[in-house]
Amino acid sequence: MSTVRLESAWRLVPADLGLSIEELLRRAELPADLLSRPEPRVGEEGWFRLWEALVETSGDPDIGLRIGQAVPAEAFDPPLFAALCSPDLATAAARLSTYKRLMGPLTLKVGHDETGLGLVLGSPRGPLPVALATTELVFLVSFARMATRTELRPTSVEMALPAGRPLDRWAAFFGATPRITDRWALTFSTRDAVRPFLTANAGMWQAFEPQLRRRLAEIDAEAAAADRVRAVLVELLPSGRASIDDVGRALGLGARTLQRRLGDEGTSYQRVLDDTRERLARHYLSTTAMAGPEIGFLLGYDDPNSFVRAFHRWTGSSPEKVRAGYPRA
Repeated sequence: MSTVRLESAWRLVPADLGLSIEELLRRAELPADLLSRPEPRVGEEGWFRLWEALVETSGDPDIGLRIGQAVPAEAFDPPLFAALCSPDLATAAARLSTYKRLMGPLTLKVGHDETGLGLVLGSPRGPLPVALATTELVFLVSFARMATRTELRPTSVEMALPAGRPLDRWAAFFGATPRITDRWALTFSTRDAVRPFLTANAGMWQAFEPQLRRRLAEIDAEAAAADRVRAVLVELLPSGRASIDDVGRALGLGARTLQRRLGDEGTSYQRVLDDTRERLARHYLSTTAMAGPEIGFLLGYDDPNSFVRAFHRWTGSSPEKVRAGYPRA
């Protein structure tokens, strides 16, 4: 499994927000001295637990609103500095899309058409923790405002929040009332997409780019087969294609080679498939009102009963009971 380097923001931001770093690490089940190490790194599961622990430690389900505005300049890592050197938001988004993986198991899909500049957050590992996703959205807007020195407002905000979550605080920050959907996304007007960055610095970008390319190559070299399979499954499952042959073709590997690589990592294709489906099922149950058959269809099941049986095998419970256990904020 890949590891994530914890940048200085993990020491600075909790302290700035008055949170106990010791409590944060304890709740995330991570070593107490982790952030004092010369180059702290954590597995992807531990990284996601850190984000969940931020909500638990602060007691604020909207903690992402505070974190996204609190990242200090000294906590910026190279990908963010490189984006800040861009001539405009459209260019910065393209650079962030390319190098987002350097900040964690994240993706940023960018689309630019007559409706504006669209940004969609995601992860190859499945649904994002709410604290992480909201921090990212808030930071992207704060970042654009800082670089342009204008109060940019996205024309559209989409958030995969639980139904019924109050949106007043989010609307006040974004300048637009978010829509509750199944994804985390922002759209900026075409005019704002090309608004000049006052922080533009072509020379600085040229200095950063080689380092970023090297770091990305290192991540690609160590990427686990299971992570790559999971990323492909998230894309393929809604189309009903979930066989090892389908995934192997997407990765340019034969089924036997892929199964062997997964075996070398102590897992199997079926385990990765079940884990991905369970993660997605829990995400849909906790954040949407979709019925079981709809969720089953998105997970690649033609027969709703097959989904119910599989869910019981994974969790020992039914989808309805698990959904009832999630808080409705």
